[in-house]
Amino acid sequence: MTLVDAIPGSEYIVESMELNEKVGRRLEALGLIHGTKLEVLNRKKNGTMIFKVRGTRLAIGKEISAGILVKEVEA
Repeated sequence: MTLVDAIPGSEYIVESMELNEKVGRRLEALGLIHGTKLEVLNRKKNGTMIFKVRGTRLAIGKEISAGILVKEVEA
């Protein structure tokens, strides 16, 4: 599943990112890499996704979140 399909309040693990190189490198610099756990905080109607990763809140657009593949954390 992609991050755009994620449910607010749930935790996910990043499996891979299918983004252009510039955006991918920027997200990696912010700590969003394979195996990183993130918590989805909010999803706006326009597609903006707000999530917490490594103690930092990030907001990304729908196009970027559609390129991040995640899996739900098993409880």
